[in-house]
Amino acid sequence: MKKIILTGYMASGKTTIGRLLSKASGFEFIDLDEFIEQKAGKTIPEIFAQDGEIKFRRLEHDSLKEIVDDVTDGFVLSLGGGTPCYADNHKFLQREDVFSVYLKAGIPELLERIGEQGQQRPLLDTIKPEEMEEFIAKHLFDRSYFYYQAKHVILVDGKLPEAVVNEIMSIF
Repeated sequence: MKKIILTGYMASGKTTIGRLLSKASGFEFIDLDEFIEQKAGKTIPEIFAQDGEIKFRRLEHDSLKEIVDDVTDGFVLSLGGGTPCYADNHKFLQREDVFSVYLKAGIPELLERIGEQGQQRPLLDTIKPEEMEEFIAKHLFDRSYFYYQAKHVILVDGKLPEAVVNEIMSIF
């Protein structure tokens, strides 16, 4: 099994851990959002603004299917935070040929990370700072069923990315 898929909420560390895991495993790193942007020739915010969310979700599903079905060499794939929640994408996490990991971060950890990263997340553009905790809590509640479809759950709170990578490699 050489197909590793990382899922989790925004700012849970999917891209950072994915890049490090790629080095540790020797597998190619693929960021699904970057893959979609290259395929579409537009940024994710441009796709949303010009084509709408339905078109984006279709592109997202088709790209995920293409990677999992067609990439034969090993890879580490980081999904977008919402990817598993649409178009039955969570079923890719359960495939026999996939090693899937939910990078689970608690609300305080996510608030801290999102605060450090500033407002570079389109989903949060309209959320006031005082509403952020409640927004994340509701969002996590809505999405948790899909994240828990991953075969493994790794708690990332208070851990360095390298420690999370070591934990994943120990069960891979």
